[in-house]
Amino acid sequence: MNIVIRVDASTRMGLGHLTRCRTLAESLRVHGAVVHFICRQHPGNQIQTLQNERYSVSALPTAPEQIATDGDYAAWLGVSQDQDVDETRAALQATANDGKNAQVDWLIVDHYGLDERWERQLRPMARRILVIDDLADRPHDCDLLLDQNYGAGMDSRYHDKLPQKTVCLIGPKYALLRPEYRQWREKRQRKTDQVRRVLVFFGGTDSDNLTGMTLTVLTSPAFKGIAVDVVIGANNPHRDTLAAQALASPNITLHSPRPHLADLMAEADLAIGAGGTTTWERCCLGLPSLVVSIAENQRPACEALVQYGVIEWVGHHDQVTAANLADALIALINDPARVRSLASASRALVDGNGTQRVIDQLMANTRAA
Repeated sequence: MNIVIRVDASTRMGLGHLTRCRTLAESLRVHGAVVHFICRQHPGNQIQTLQNERYSVSALPTAPEQIATDGDYAAWLGVSQDQDVDETRAALQATANDGKNAQVDWLIVDHYGLDERWERQLRPMARRILVIDDLADRPHDCDLLLDQNYGAGMDSRYHDKLPQKTVCLIGPKYALLRPEYRQWREKRQRKTDQVRRVLVFFGGTDSDNLTGMTLTVLTSPAFKGIAVDVVIGANNPHRDTLAAQALASPNITLHSPRPHLADLMAEADLAIGAGGTTTWERCCLGLPSLVVSIAENQRPACEALVQYGVIEWVGHHDQVTAANLADALIALINDPARVRSLASASRALVDGNGTQRVIDQLMANTRAA
């Protein structure tokens, strides 16, 4: 298969969209597909990372920085959809061997700033289109739609936003996880309900420095004796401050960006971090979690996961303080039965086979074309 993925990463939107697309791309490559990325050169774009992983990348021109509030997804794109169509079309044509026949087997798009207007104009360039979304706030023109989120009414949230022919892959059953999570899921052994090792990770950027606040909590006398692994995201602007915090505390081990967190999750008794893509990774390993939502689109999933006993949600990032994070942590440490319940519920939700299920659908629809 010849695959093109249109996705962006930046200091504003984070790395979650790119992370799940990289996971899908790697699995597609294992199955013999040729994968090409199209990404805009936003600050923190991670294009070099893709190239280091031996992907070919078309880098769209840098867009002027726009002031945007949380949830202003059009500003994430940086340009109009029409301009993005023109630039993406040119990139597709440039990747064609003869410069004329640029039609690909699959065009995969993962971007909150794009909708059916963009997809419809690029239809002639692709035999099939896969949209990855989790907002359900706009119409799409696609053959497959993937929403790996969790919550009430998931099966009907796209009913008026898609062509009748579209096949929907809905829920954490289709969570795009690297194979390491499935492998470490089998190795992970919980021998105790005591919280002795904590993993801290707040995503690729963490502009509010929730990591630093969490380390301040974990180095207080109440948590003496707890070992802490901290992963700093690739676009985290607080690296030096966090390094100083870790240096001052012998129980903290600092980790640079990694291809995956599966091994660290397997060693941890508890995770503290953001909602989003990492939620499904923690669930796969049955790792109990204290979660802070860092974007508006993470709230609904957090609310649903709390309702079904999968996570402990501390709150939204602008309302969480060191004091209420400490209270939530103490309450969980002192309730082994709750720790056990969170581990069981989260493990039951995600089995680690979602990426393969998506690949199976892509291949089946390619053969049917």
